[in-house]
Order: sequence, then structure tokens, then C-alpha cells
Amino acid sequence: MKDQLSIDTLAVRAGIERSQFGEHSEALFLTSSFVFESAAQAAARFSGSETGNVYSRFTNPTVQSFCDRLCALEGAEAGIATASGMSAILATVLSLTRAGDHMVSATGVFGATMQLFNMFQRYGVETSYVPLTDVEAWRAAIRPNTRLMYIESPSNPLTEIGDIRALARLADERGVVLVVDNCFSTPALQRPLELGAHVIVHSATKYIDGQGRVLGGAVLGKSQFVKDALIPVMRTAGPTLSAFNAWVLLKGLETLSIRMERQSANALEVARWLEQHPRVTRVLYPGLSSHPQHELALAQQKTGGAIVSFEVRGDDPAARRARAWATIDGCRLLSITGNLGDTKTTITHPASTTHGRLTPEARAMAGIDEGLVRLAIGLESPVDICADLERGLSAV
Repeated sequence: MKDQLSIDTLAVRAGIERSQFGEHSEALFLTSSFVFESAAQAAARFSGSETGNVYSRFTNPTVQSFCDRLCALEGAEAGIATASGMSAILATVLSLTRAGDHMVSATGVFGATMQLFNMFQRYGVETSYVPLTDVEAWRAAIRPNTRLMYIESPSNPLTEIGDIRALARLADERGVVLVVDNCFSTPALQRPLELGAHVIVHSATKYIDGQGRVLGGAVLGKSQFVKDALIPVMRTAGPTLSAFNAWVLLKGLETLSIRMERQSANALEVARWLEQHPRVTRVLYPGLSSHPQHELALAQQKTGGAIVSFEVRGDDPAARRARAWATIDGCRLLSITGNLGDTKTTITHPASTTHGRLTPEARAMAGIDEGLVRLAIGLESPVDICADLERGLSAV
């Protein structure tokens, strides 16, 4: 029935395989290993000639249920679940590259992602960075040894929108794998595989959990890619999602669509309010008509999402940082934290937190200004969120 059901139904029903006890809620299998009927069966399971659970580093029924449900929502054939979003990115790069290979990444990716790509230079894998929205720059950056193109859309924290269809066509022309980080939109708002992408990466820590409880990640794509490239990395390197975290994430998926719908509506209201504020120079939100890629966002996403970034006024970088910090410190309701995707609205200063380990040159390349503030809008009343932002902005 899977192909006949809507995403909201799949979020509640997909991936359930009941045990002999007939439980209604998904079972939580807290076990490190599994018992075999015989030595021959153990050998068959370890060799892969017989399917079944072996060891929870790479096979666990609860983790598989989470992975199956997320695949159903994204329209993916298969996938793996990992301990965090960063371990999902790590597994992806390990599965697709070797010494002497090359990657192309958007300049405006998450700071830790850029640092991870730079670490791969130690092992002979080079990365070129290009503007997310310039398709011709992507074309020019691809080399004969390029193995993958990596984007976030929307990007963190500038909410830039990449033309997934155009980049997918380019990747197909050049025999390159297009990897899309779908963390900000989730399958509730955007399904990159339907737009031509080859691989999806998730930080399930964010909106998939939705309540700031656990860490998790996932990589989804074609069955052959998962079987031949990803599972060997998972089995050997062990960036494993725990069964408990998988169980929590399963429950998070059940409410994903309704949370994303409400948080997106709240974000649009907050973004419109910020656009009118005299102490704000720029608001970055794909749902606003002023956003540079607004029309593209409408074509690829159901809504503008729940991330809103804005810049405060200031004559120089030091003044803008001071005013951004004063805005953040002046808020009394919003949570000062680098995490996002929570039901509680969070606020952070990317230049000194999520992108703080980058060099000033790298931050400038990514467009991370000292006056930039990122909001991840939650489920509170947007009236209360705006009132708290007014407190913060008044402190400037």
C-alpha cells in the first residue's frame, strides 16, 4: 500500500514490523547482539548470504524501522541511520571518495560540514567551494576526478535556495553524485529525490526529532548505493544510531508534517514583522517575496520553512557583532543555543557559534556577517516571539 498513501499517513504507519507480541507502538530493541539458531546460520548472517540481524552496530530492528519510515517519506529505495548528522555526512563522503578525488561544495554550508570537508584534504580528497545559486560556477568547478556535489537547500544560516533540478541535470551530464542536505525542509516540505538528486543527508537531531531530545542522522538513496557503498562504511567504521534514539526519532516523524506546517506559518509572521523593524537591515526567509530565490523556493518547497535570519545595523563588524549579541542577550523567552528544529524558538549568532571555528576569510566567503542572527522558529505564539525580539532589539 505504500505507493498509495500520503506522506502524513506514511509518517505514522510506515516501517512498522510487529513482533510476536503484537505491540501497537513500535518496539524498542535494546540489545547489542542477536542469537542464531545454529553455527551455520551465524556464518550465513555474517557473510550476508542470509538476511537478518547480526549485531546492533549495523543491524537493529528499531533502527531499521526508523530508516524504513524516513525512506518512505523521502521516496528513497534504501538508507542507513547514523549517530548524528555529521556522521551521516562523514559516511557519505567515505562511501563516495578515495585519495585523489575531488568534491564541489556550496560556500554557504554549515561550519562543521566545511571543516569536515577540509579534513579530507589530509587524505588526498580536495574540495572546491562555489556559490550555491550560480549553476555555471558549479559547471566550471567540476573536474574529471570530481565524485560528488554537495548542497544544503535552504542553506545554513542564510536560507539560500539551490536549484536542485538544474544541479541534478548537471550532475547527470558529468557523471557526478548530487548530495542534498534536506535538514531544514525535511520531506514534509521538500523531496529532493523527486527533483533529481541522488543522495539525501539528514541531521535527524533537528526537525525529525523536533523536540531537542536526541542525536541522529541518515543517508538515503538507491538500494545499490546503500548496499555496496554505505553499509560497508557503517559496518566497519560504526557511526551507529542507538536503538533508543531511533525509537525517539520514529515518534518524532509521526508529528513532523503538522509541526513543520505550524512552525513555517509562525516563521513567516515573524519574518514579516522583522522586515518592518528599523533596527534590522535585512531579513532572509524564503517565504518572503524579498528573498532572492523566493520563486525557486515556491517551486521546490511547500512552505518557506522555519529558519529566519536577519542582520542588525552597525557601521563596522565590531559594532554589528556587539549589537547582535545585545539583541540576543536582551531576549528573555527565546533560547540561546546553536541547535535548531526544536518546538522552542532558538536564537544564535552564527559568526561566533555554528561558524565560529571557520577563518574570517571562510566566513566572508560564506556570507556570514558579524551582524547576522539566526532564528529557528518554534511552536510558541508568533506574537510572543516578536515581543521578545522587540525586547532584544530595544537593548541595542
